[in-house]
Amino acid sequence: MRRLWRLLTPDLVVPSIYAIRWDDLRGRGVRGLILDLDNTLARRDQPLPDENLRRWLDQARAQGFVACILSNNLEARVQLFARACGVPAVHAATKPRRRAFLRALETLGVEPAHAAVIGDQIFTDVLGGNRLGMVTVLVTPLPGKEFIGTRLVRRVERWVLRHLAQRGVLRS
Repeated sequence: MRRLWRLLTPDLVVPSIYAIRWDDLRGRGVRGLILDLDNTLARRDQPLPDENLRRWLDQARAQGFVACILSNNLEARVQLFARACGVPAVHAATKPRRRAFLRALETLGVEPAHAAVIGDQIFTDVLGGNRLGMVTVLVTPLPGKEFIGTRLVRRVERWVLRHLAQRGVLRS
């Protein structure tokens, strides 16, 4: 049971990608960023990145990070968004399965210990990243309409987050 809790525990919890401190990631040996798309980088109904996200990605590159979008969404959505961001992407990822994470790592040219997974879901992004030994960063989901399945999973996630907070293991 302890192993399960470890797999569900993010290394960092932040309100948004914009609150991530580059030095924190660099201090953990991170060089590659595996980024969830929907509700992390943009709302699910937002087809293209906004200017704030473009600037954030430029800052990441200027800080020496390489980035790849990893999404469970379909190819058309993911590739359109990724091209507009100027980053590679892996679509239809079936996170938290390892295969897509390994493809993203290969695309970035980094080992798992030198990558961070940044996403809004414990059972896809955090679990998948932790299974491979990556740094995991949980962000607060962006507001907007979500699939019914995601809304149901969010209820379980809130319970897990409360449990982790009570145990004092969540770090900002």
